[in-house]
Amino acid sequence: MTTFDDREKAFEAKFALDQEQEFKAIARRNKMLGLWAAEKMGLSSESADQYAQAVVRADFEQPGDEDVFRKVAGDLKGSGLTVPDSEIYSKMDELASIAREQIRAGE
Repeated sequence: MTTFDDREKAFEAKFALDQEQEFKAIARRNKMLGLWAAEKMGLSSESADQYAQAVVRADFEQPGDEDVFRKVAGDLKGSGLTVPDSEIYSKMDELASIAREQIRAGE
């Protein structure tokens, strides 16, 4: 095996690890977003956990973040709350940063 082959395998392994960490970070972000929305809606602790899991599952409907946004925005509106789209997107960005830091730190 040549040095080039070794470097290629190292890059592939790094890419796979990065993808796995990003997947975990987004799932964590979605859970935290669900808990944030549940708190706004006044859900009990048990209901909040169930709702957060539903938000995580919503991310598997289609690629990207729109499915998660639609779920949270629709549920907030359905509970009678008026939360601007920009606030939800801002919270998604904030929580994504926190989740990535936590994953990198091994939490």
